[in-house]
Amino acid sequence: MLVMVVDSSTPAVTAALVRVDELAVAVVAERVTVDGKAHGELLAPQIQAVLAEGHAAPGDLAAVVAGTGPGPFTGLRAGMVTAAALAHALDVPVYGVCSLDGIGHPLPGRVLVATDARRKEIYWSVYHDGTRVTGPAVDKPAAVAAREGLAVDGAAGDGAEKYADVLGLPVLPLLHPSARALAELAADRVLSKAPSETLVPLYLRRPDAVAPGERKPALP
Repeated sequence: MLVMVVDSSTPAVTAALVRVDELAVAVVAERVTVDGKAHGELLAPQIQAVLAEGHAAPGDLAAVVAGTGPGPFTGLRAGMVTAAALAHALDVPVYGVCSLDGIGHPLPGRVLVATDARRKEIYWSVYHDGTRVTGPAVDKPAAVAAREGLAVDGAAGDGAEKYADVLGLPVLPLLHPSARALAELAADRVLSKAPSETLVPLYLRRPDAVAPGERKPALP
């Protein structure tokens, strides 16, 4: 079964054509572009590119998998809207996966996964042999480093790299969500042809942009 995987929760804009069967999950074609300001512009061309590279048509897709964050509002929304629109247009199910799981799932041992949340904060979770045991949450890096019982051997994600001096942990070489891992985490739903899901973004905090307040009268 061919599946399109998209994630835009970090500056790495990802689209991948993935084959899912009972035995394995294999990436057929993948495009990853690190550009935190062009999620909307990059995703559609990348989807077209991986379909062409995989010699597949949109109608060959059995499902769409989307990273649901946590991530900054605008970038995350671009990927989720694209995934939902593609699934709707093709009349195939769409499944959501926490984007931090796309980093933590492939990693052995007990690790911290942290991505850049801006405002000098990180989105983070703790994983044990690929299973999330804490989070997701958003905090200052120093607050995470000071938590009792964290007990991790290393850290992954672009937030871990950016705040390595504060976290005081060895940085593992996986900085962004893995398309293969996201597909693996949705594989059971894909293979069982589970009903389509309503994608729920993990913002974890209010967006930076807010609606303008009521204008104050200029006259006394």
